[in-house]
Amino acid sequence: MAVYVAVGTIGSQFLWFPTGIAKAYPVQHAVNVMAAVTLGPIPALLIAFVIGLLRNLLGLGTLLAFPGGMIGALLAGILYRLTSKKQMSAVGEVIGTGVVGSFLSVPYAYLLMGTSVGALAFLPGFLVSSVTGALIGLLILSKIKTTNLLHQPLSSK
Repeated sequence: MAVYVAVGTIGSQFLWFPTGIAKAYPVQHAVNVMAAVTLGPIPALLIAFVIGLLRNLLGLGTLLAFPGGMIGALLAGILYRLTSKKQMSAVGEVIGTGVVGSFLSVPYAYLLMGTSVGALAFLPGFLVSSVTGALIGLLILSKIKTTNLLHQPLSSK
């Protein structure tokens, strides 16, 4: 988990691009997909939270890192757990961050950041970021061999 947090935190400093009123941090979404597949939904959620927290403490991100990243990571892990298909983790990341996270960011931005925007304001940026990152995560996962050691009972390890 610590390696994923480090990659997500440091990677956001080097790979980002503006997408309208938000910034795209595809490394966060790539980490979400990889953590969802290798560790599961709850660890992926915790990793996304810690990355968002560190990015904010270091001045590398905004408060919008929380609703998008965390929901995407959780849904990516749940869909992977239900289907055992890596592509479904990417779908979960895109739906969780790109759609659900973008809509939840509107009231979140208003209450915590004092920003008043329309309901679809974050959707394009969040979609671009999550699709890009999910594809990067899938590409990396396709190049490494994953094992199911974490999903087996302790007696069989």
